[in-house]
Amino acid sequence: MLVGYCRCSTDAQDLTAQIDTLTRLGVDTKRIYVDHGLTGTNRDRPGLREALAAVREGDVLVVSKLDRLARSVPDARAIADELTARKVKLNIDGSVYDPTDPIGRLLFTTLSMIAEFEADLARARTREGMAIAKAKGRLRGKKPKLSPHQEAHLVELHHAGRHTTSELAELFNVARSTVYRAIRRADTAQSDTSS
Repeated sequence: MLVGYCRCSTDAQDLTAQIDTLTRLGVDTKRIYVDHGLTGTNRDRPGLREALAAVREGDVLVVSKLDRLARSVPDARAIADELTARKVKLNIDGSVYDPTDPIGRLLFTTLSMIAEFEADLARARTREGMAIAKAKGRLRGKKPKLSPHQEAHLVELHHAGRHTTSELAELFNVARSTVYRAIRRADTAQSDTSS
């Protein structure tokens, strides 16, 4: 039996090309397991868990590219070793990985290294882009839940002692943790000015 697996790192990405490749390779669409919005460096993926649980001895796990399965050499090796121990074959875009063949093992390790290298490059480009945006003043982080005026009002109500933190959270439509942070910031600012 053929079992397919595909993954994309963000919810905005489309899986159509991967699914088309898997169906072209003979995988029934009912046997394709998917992970949306999860990176290949994250081994804890529900779709991957289900795909690995679905394969039995003699089955074949099919992926369109190795970097869809794993983005690091250790993870790729661990998954391949698990499949080999269970006597399940791994098909990467039509090429069946044979762990007993030295050239097959070399090619698999090389592909794993390239996938890991690509992931490292993507992370480096992201960090570089964020540093440039921050230097230009375009990266400011998350927008605060409360405006400075709302936060001051919340702190004022808290200090008046008529509302619990839960009531304040409900009143300002924020989480209790936001209320605690606002109070802590106000208390820290007050202690800094008094010292």
